[in-house]
Amino acid sequence: MNDPEVLIIGAGPAGLTAATYLGRFRRRTLVVDAGEPRACWIPVSHNMPGFPAGIGGSDILKRMREQAEEYGAVVMPGRVETLTRDGDSFVAQVDGRAIHARAVLLATGVVDHHPDLPGVERAVQRSLVRVCPICDGYEATDKAVAVIGHSDKGAREAAFMRTYSDRVTLIHIGPADALSRRDELDRLGVELILAPLEAVELEQDRVTALTWGGQTRAFDLVYSALGTSPNADLAQGLGARLSGDGRLEVDLHQATTVPGLYAAGDVVRGLNQIAVATAEAAVAATDIHNRLRQADGMTVAD
Repeated sequence: MNDPEVLIIGAGPAGLTAATYLGRFRRRTLVVDAGEPRACWIPVSHNMPGFPAGIGGSDILKRMREQAEEYGAVVMPGRVETLTRDGDSFVAQVDGRAIHARAVLLATGVVDHHPDLPGVERAVQRSLVRVCPICDGYEATDKAVAVIGHSDKGAREAAFMRTYSDRVTLIHIGPADALSRRDELDRLGVELILAPLEAVELEQDRVTALTWGGQTRAFDLVYSALGTSPNADLAQGLGARLSGDGRLEVDLHQATTVPGLYAAGDVVRGLNQIAVATAEAAVAATDIHNRLRQADGMTVAD
């Protein structure tokens, strides 16, 4: 295709939703897909609106991509190496090719920090080690749950899991002084283990054992509360403002502090929900379209 009007970086739920909206706004839209969005790790989502029986992450992405392509969006494999300004527009270097666009939407997401344990990625894919208690905490109801943390974030997630079970254990693998409110864990009935993990053992649909200091315990579910790193380098290179946790600051229309640069999804807010990402993408796509219409003199003057 010719250079797009709008370049979307990231083919997860936010990027593909924005592509559908922009395609229906009759904008030439290119989505650059670096592969394996975070959503493809979801075995089954039970809080995706419209799918009461649940739906897998790969199926969600497949449906969203088909819908975006139905309205003319092009999804291209590749990785954006650099993103620069060219007057009022942008230039992205994608696998050695320069792509020019009038507006850019970053839907680049975050990278999860998994425990450094053999077999942990397979456990995440099988939903035995989980990363999102808001997404699937309900499935932990009345089960033995371990939360792996290295800071007060782990304590907060363990407290959240008490919504569902009275058998919650926090395994704190960070420095002892990084956990400031042990008294709150006692009050909330959360067991605390202070020790680095050595191994995770899996068998069928159960984490058969977590091992530390020669001790072994079995849990039904394990949550990693080790945090994430936002993929905000491209925006940071343009001087976009970041919040304290490294995510991108945006206004009510999902616009960053760089004119013409927008962001949606996990790279913006810490809730990390598909429903939130798609809503932000709809807001961003609509504002991009209206901004371009205004630039082209296709709006009624105030």
